[in-house]
Amino acid sequence: MKKVNILNFLLVALVMIFSLTVRAQNDPPPDVPNSEIQRPPNKGANLLRELGLSREQMRAIRRLNAERKNQMEDAQRRLREARRDLDIAIYADTVSDADIQARLKDFQTAQSDVAVIRATTEYEIRKILTPEQVARFRELRQRFNDAREDFQNRPKNQRQNLQRNRQNKFTNRQNQKP
Repeated sequence: MKKVNILNFLLVALVMIFSLTVRAQNDPPPDVPNSEIQRPPNKGANLLRELGLSREQMRAIRRLNAERKNQMEDAQRRLREARRDLDIAIYADTVSDADIQARLKDFQTAQSDVAVIRATTEYEIRKILTPEQVARFRELRQRFNDAREDFQNRPKNQRQNLQRNRQNKFTNRQNQKP
């Protein structure tokens, strides 16, 4: 189960990275010198560079993401609603086993729908990649998994400090925006 969650997380991260970084691939206006453009580091762009995607591959992934966007948003909305309804049923003043089972079935169906969309999207992206890019992606995914395991194996107080530092960096960046 833990492995499935990690793979789902990786898939979502991959899809988000591709959708976000494809937009960031636009060239700057020709009248602005590159030295005057200050862009924050883009981890997704680094992934695209490391995979070596062609413009056509990026376009194909962009199209795929656009086609699946509404479908995924609807499925995720249904999953959130099903989770909320299940929680409400569990903590209601009067509890009904039949109601709990019905809400649980709705939740499982919604969760399954999200998993199917993610898996089919990942498969479609995989078909766009060359065998070399797939191999490179596996290496990157392994590095990500290793880093995640290292993080999870750290003592709790170190993890909390890292999370606090990341939140502070995020807050500082948000405060710096005009």
